[in-house]
Amino acid sequence: MSSSPVADAMRRRRSHSSVTESAPTRRELLRLVAAAASVADHAALRPWRIIAIRGAARDRVGAALAEAAGLEGVAAQKMAAKPRRAPLLLAIVVSPRSSYKVAPWEQEAVAAGVAHALSLLLDEAGWGVMWRTGLQTRSDAVARAHGLHGDERLLGWLYVGGRPATKSGRRGTIDPKKFLSSL
Repeated sequence: MSSSPVADAMRRRRSHSSVTESAPTRRELLRLVAAAASVADHAALRPWRIIAIRGAARDRVGAALAEAAGLEGVAAQKMAAKPRRAPLLLAIVVSPRSSYKVAPWEQEAVAAGVAHALSLLLDEAGWGVMWRTGLQTRSDAVARAHGLHGDERLLGWLYVGGRPATKSGRRGTIDPKKFLSSL
């Protein structure tokens, strides 16, 4: 298999379900977001935005997750604690733009592309990253907690922090012939 810096970085990328309490600065994030914005984007609509969530704001998101799941007691406490698993959450938001030629699903795909590109860039910069989603991402409680506007939708979060000393497991390789077909 031929090698390139991009392909090598993609093969090295691992999800880090456990991270340390260090996190990238706003300045570093701005540089990485600018690079992630280069994803394919029909009509250059930029139908996305990213919300950095740190500190006590993670507790508000956790409370909204528990509310959205309809949980109480210990189960609600466990759900509400999930955003505390990382010092920084990057909420990936689809912000649809009015367009006669770019369908809503395509705009959502652009936002997902930005999320993936950003996760690769964060990983390459030495940060531990994990993409997290869930049924509650589209709930009213979670939308309110994120201050979403109008028809914006939350795709999920990149949980970001320092890489732990122990390495994450390796993802198995695929047989690409099973995933590539021709007409």
